[in-house]
Amino acid sequence: MSTLTPMNAIPKKRLFAAFDQSDSAQQTLIRGVALAVLSNVLFGALYAYSSFLKPLSGTQVFIWRMLMMWAALVGFLLLTGKLKYHLNKLANLGGIKQWALLLLPTPIFLSQLWLFMWAPVNGQGVQTAMGYFLFPLMMVVFGCVLFGEKLSRLQWFAVGFAALGVASEIFRTQSVSWATLWVCGTYPMYYIMRRVQKIEAVTGLLVDLTVFAPLALLYLWFVAPSNLALVAGSSFFIVMLIGLGMLSVLAMSTNLEASRILPVNVFGMMSYIEPALLFLLAVTILGNPFEMEMLLSYGLIWIGIMFLIAHGIKQLRRAPSNRIEKIAA
Repeated sequence: MSTLTPMNAIPKKRLFAAFDQSDSAQQTLIRGVALAVLSNVLFGALYAYSSFLKPLSGTQVFIWRMLMMWAALVGFLLLTGKLKYHLNKLANLGGIKQWALLLLPTPIFLSQLWLFMWAPVNGQGVQTAMGYFLFPLMMVVFGCVLFGEKLSRLQWFAVGFAALGVASEIFRTQSVSWATLWVCGTYPMYYIMRRVQKIEAVTGLLVDLTVFAPLALLYLWFVAPSNLALVAGSSFFIVMLIGLGMLSVLAMSTNLEASRILPVNVFGMMSYIEPALLFLLAVTILGNPFEMEMLLSYGLIWIGIMFLIAHGIKQLRRAPSNRIEKIAA
């Protein structure tokens, strides 16, 4: 039978080290959570952005978004002097295999951003939001299977209620949209591959956007020249598209950074914030129909989110005491 060492018997250096390590871990967790919340709020704003850019179609808004994101990201890296750092990271990649692994998830990323801008103005807003509700569940599964992460009782409750809510909505509609399946079936692969490769968020984003930028320019020049002329001749569109690029870079970089520093299951569960915002925007600003039967499905999902919040508060409170107990044992 073990007993805890009295506090006055613990060497001061070890005790202070315990507090320092605990504070560092807690600060990292808080930073990750803050980044995840910020990215979800920004993605919510972007979801409704394309509705303010008519007569541009969803695909045209996506093309401009990619170009503006690339310009905003490169400009930011030049101003901060960090472009060389990320280019050196890429230069140190050894061999064709590592480059192939780096580029493999890029098409997934591009297809998701296209769907994100296309769906709200083409009647698939609610269906895409449902895909994002399923996405965290898939991230939790990946975290448990691939990384051996364990879920607490509160997290299991959160997953369970969310799964019931999603199942209830699928049963109610008697169908699953292709947009829903594409989001929840492919997006987790992008995050997992970037995590396994240990590629920094901004480095991966720079690669994705640089690969697509020439294709976007070719599209505007040869496929939609009238669209190019429309934007070039309107100060409103120019300002709005610059804002679209800046918001997009900030949303993606904070989201990918949060996915890098948070445990997979925590990041996955935090992602429930985004689809809740997308759903609200879809039935308010975007005018998608809302049915009272939806209250059961989304109510169950929000109960799950409440369990997640309770788990997060519990972890933050217990972190310092757990660290000291381990040092004292």
